[in-house]
Amino acid sequence: MSDEEEAECPECIEGLPAYMGTFADLMSLLMCFFVLLLSFAEMDVLKFKQLAGSMRAAFGVQKQIEAESIPMGTSIIAQEFSPGRPEPTPINEVRQKADDSSESLGSQGQDKRVEKSEADLKREEEVKQTEDDAKWVASVLKEEISKGMIEVETQERTITIRLKEKGSFESGSAELNYDFIPVIDLVRDVLIGVKGTIAVEGHTDNIPIESRRFDSNWQLSSSRAISVAEELFASGLLVESRFAVTGYADARPLVPNDTPQNRATNRRVEIIIKQNDLSGSEVNKVFGIDSGGSSENAAGEEVFVPPQVFELSPNEVF
Repeated sequence: MSDEEEAECPECIEGLPAYMGTFADLMSLLMCFFVLLLSFAEMDVLKFKQLAGSMRAAFGVQKQIEAESIPMGTSIIAQEFSPGRPEPTPINEVRQKADDSSESLGSQGQDKRVEKSEADLKREEEVKQTEDDAKWVASVLKEEISKGMIEVETQERTITIRLKEKGSFESGSAELNYDFIPVIDLVRDVLIGVKGTIAVEGHTDNIPIESRRFDSNWQLSSSRAISVAEELFASGLLVESRFAVTGYADARPLVPNDTPQNRATNRRVEIIIKQNDLSGSEVNKVFGIDSGGSSENAAGEEVFVPPQVFELSPNEVF
């Protein structure tokens, strides 16, 4: 461009053209309008999928077909030869001939098998009921279980609530800690709702105790079991005839007493719920006392049979 043409060219105005402000305002208003339309609209998922499907079919989008199996080469051996059918040789066959005279004996054996299956079915139902009770006990005591203060186990018809020494007793003491009493209250509420006889068992480790109050671990384990049982009886809601309180010292360890952690595991008080016999008291069975019951007389009426009690003469009292 020559110098004359540059002199005749008008001076360019700085900045954007004037119409750009109006154009930008219009675009902003349109965007706000469509945003409001989208916010007020309700999406119909079914119609959206139908529309998307029709659009996909209209524009000819290729559909992926999943292969059922990986393409593999053809085996010449499989084409030319077929595997033979395995048949047992006569030496491996065991043949038995049934005699018609044993038909009645076979029917008796079948009846016994039916009776056994019914007994097994009843046993499985009883074990299932015990497992359900154990799950309920664990759900009630889940907070204490998570803190490592209590363990709940079940085996066959027995539920074991294991009170660990952590938080329950001081070392060498048989007095329950005050902070552990609410835990015993929860255990009491659980025992009220579960059927069966109950054994409270105290256990220690194998380290001999050195205390003025207890001469041996047998006394310590028994005293701890008694402390737990007395706290359970404190409310008067439990039937004491369901209970048996014993101490085993270190005679029944859970794990070998070879490390401090294992010895701490063995120091415990177990509350064992036995549901093997829910008909009577375990204490009555031990001493041979009939707990009584109901019977029918000649007229078919139900009468009460009083319990059998042994009478001792004065010279037999010990």
